Amino acid sequence: MRDRSRTAYALSVLFAINAMNFFDRQIGGALAEPIRKEWNLSDGALGALGTAFTLLYAFVGIPLGRLSDRNSRKRILSVAFVVWSLMTSLSALTRSYWQMFATRLGVGVGEAACAPAATSLIGDLVPPERRARAMSIFMLGLPIGIALSYLVSSLIAHTWGWRAAFLIAGVPGIFCAIAAMFIHEPERPLTRPSAQGTSREAPNERPWRTLLSIPTLWWLILSGALLNFNMYALGSFLAPLLMRYHGATLRQAGLMAMASYGLSGIPGLLIGGALADRLSLQRKNGRLLVGAFAILISVPLLLLALSRPAHHVVSFVLLSAGGCMAMYVYYSSVYATLHDVVEPGLRGTAMALYFFAMYVLGGSFGPIVTGMTSDFFTRRAAAGAALEPFRGEGLHAAMYLIPVLSALLTLVLFAGSTTVARDMEKQMSSRA
Repeated sequence: MRDRSRTAYALSVLFAINAMNFFDRQIGGALAEPIRKEWNLSDGALGALGTAFTLLYAFVGIPLGRLSDRNSRKRILSVAFVVWSLMTSLSALTRSYWQMFATRLGVGVGEAACAPAATSLIGDLVPPERRARAMSIFMLGLPIGIALSYLVSSLIAHTWGWRAAFLIAGVPGIFCAIAAMFIHEPERPLTRPSAQGTSREAPNERPWRTLLSIPTLWWLILSGALLNFNMYALGSFLAPLLMRYHGATLRQAGLMAMASYGLSGIPGLLIGGALADRLSLQRKNGRLLVGAFAILISVPLLLLALSRPAHHVVSFVLLSAGGCMAMYVYYSSVYATLHDVVEPGLRGTAMALYFFAMYVLGGSFGPIVTGMTSDFFTRRAAAGAALEPFRGEGLHAAMYLIPVLSALLTLVLFAGSTTVARDMEKQMSSRA
């Protein structure tokens, strides 16, 4: 009973930390239009703000992942939370694009510790047969944090301006940082037999070679890059698309993005986690198959959403919500699969490596490539005239990148499902 209460408390706090993690990182996308207009930015420059965050997030995540495998994960989370909350609030004081760019870099440094340390804790706290559901609870912080970011940020910005939204967002950090220090730090699973006959975890002297020898991990890394391209493109430009192409106000765009991109993730994660765990009992590749079929379903839904004419906002929101809900299934199924094929002593490092590729190859390119593509289509539509009236049309054309890459992501996940069983058996035999 005591272990259950400890686990429940840990999952609750980790959920709250993850929710604020995505709340703070999503503010830039929620308030993209007023920021762009104040500094007269192109969509490429606007996308670069997202790229600044994700690049530093990815590079700092590698050493923090190794640190999570060797040191107290709750202390790492607590310190990191204070750092990124402070940098979020400092964004309110910026007076130029480059000052904002620097503060977003700082947010990336703090948030880089969240996923490796938190998922490593969950991997040790929760048995394998319930791991996908536990991951889905943790990852509920993603859609709820995003939804709250759109809702709260747009309402605050509507009343007091966009700087006030950044200032207030940093306040909850102190409370979550304190709560993290009361998480029970579980002992890491024993994975190596010692010479005396007792099992003791031995540090892996070649962690990178060990991890990169796992075929499934390569497929997961590629899939993460493709998914993050799409999710960060949506996060950066969904609200601007609703405002420019569908005629929504800032407050309306916040509410609609909250529903389609944020709240839709709740059923996606919960249903996905339950299905992934259930199918994994029947097939070792069950979790990845659930993720692959979910992404496959998202493709036609996203295409139908983008095919809706301008100002047909209700049908756009409903269809895009269905597509996003299917995309969120990815997190429950793939994060749990990664823990299935990686030994416990390397899970923090594996998550950091996965996130490095996920953000460098995916998240960093999603906003800036979509923004530059939007600028290209805007200039082509304007044909030498003023650009502003054509920004909605240009951005709408650029968003078709998302369903195209989702189709490719489906193939990658199906390919990964062919190697999972062998890698799971190899991981288990190494612990025997």
